[in-house]
Amino acid sequence: MPRLDTNRAAEMEVFVRVVDLGGFTAAAREFRLTPSGVSKLVSRLEMRLNARLINRSTRKLQLTPEGQIFYDRAVRVLADMDEAEHEAAAGASPRGHLRINSNIPFGLLHVMPLVPAFLEQHPGVTLDIVLSDTVVDLLQERADIAIRVGPLRESRLRLRKLGTSRMAVVASPDYLARHGTPQRPDDLVHHKGIGWTFFRTIGGWPFRSGQGTEAISAPPIARASDGEAAKLLTLGGIGIARLALFHIGQDIEAGRLVPVLEEFNPGDREDIHAVYLGQGGPLPARVRAFIDFLGERIRVGDPALTLEKSGRWRVTSSGTDRR
Repeated sequence: MPRLDTNRAAEMEVFVRVVDLGGFTAAAREFRLTPSGVSKLVSRLEMRLNARLINRSTRKLQLTPEGQIFYDRAVRVLADMDEAEHEAAAGASPRGHLRINSNIPFGLLHVMPLVPAFLEQHPGVTLDIVLSDTVVDLLQERADIAIRVGPLRESRLRLRKLGTSRMAVVASPDYLARHGTPQRPDDLVHHKGIGWTFFRTIGGWPFRSGQGTEAISAPPIARASDGEAAKLLTLGGIGIARLALFHIGQDIEAGRLVPVLEEFNPGDREDIHAVYLGQGGPLPARVRAFIDFLGERIRVGDPALTLEKSGRWRVTSSGTDRR
C-alpha cells in the first residue's frame, strides 16, 4: 500500500547528506533545519526501519553495517529519481549515467572510437565503460548495455545486431618459420596453441572432416583472458590461435598473421550484438540513444579470406564499418 504519511524520499536525501557531510549540523545548514530536527528525522527513519543506521559520538558519525547497506541503496535510488525527473522535464531527451560493457577487441576497434562523437551529440549523458571478455549479468553488474560476440542464451534480453564475423586459425610468420606450417588439423597436436583462461562451450577448434566437423586444437603453451591478449601472444610468435576476422583482418593483410588450415575451415560465424534489458516497458532515452548510435555507425560485414596469386591473403567484407 502507498505510504502517504511518510516522505521516504526526503528521509533518504537527508540521511545521505548527513553521511556525505559528516554530521547533523552541516546537513542542517544545507536543508535550513536545526541540527536537532535533522537528528530526529534520522531517528524516525531508524525507528521505521527497526535498525540502527548510525553510531553517534561526540566526535564523528559511523555507519553501522545496516546503515552502509541503506546508504548505498539510497544513493542509487536518489540518482534514479533525479534522472527520471530530468528525462521527464526534458521531454525524454538523453540524460543521466550510462553503463556499457563490451568485449575487449570489439570495444577497442569499434566502440571506443565512437565515444567522443556520441558525447558531443548528447552532452547530458555520462558514461561508465568496462571492456571485458567475461560475459556479465546486466542486472547484477548494473550495466545498461553489453556488446556480446557469439551465441546468446538469455531470452530476457533485447538485442540489436551489429555484425557477423568468421573465425580463422592463424600464426605469425616467425612461428611458422620455426615450427613449420600444419598441413592437416591432426598436425596441431605437434604445435603450440593459445588457449583461454575461461570456459568455452566448444572444447577444440572446429575443422571440416569426412564425418562432418571435428574439434581439434593445439596444446596451449599460454592462455589469455581476452581476445586482445590472445592476439598479442600470437603476434609474439609463441603459438597458434583461433580468432575473429573482424579483430585480426588488418594483421592478416599486413602479413603480421598468416591463416593456416583454411581448406579445413568450416566457415562458422559469430554474430555481434548489443544487448540490453527492457522487456515490458519503454527504454530510458540514454539507452535508446546509444543503441541507435551504434546501429547507425557500425556495420561489421561478414569477412572472408582470399589467397591471391602473389601469396598474400586478402580480407574482404560484405559490409562496411561506418564511423
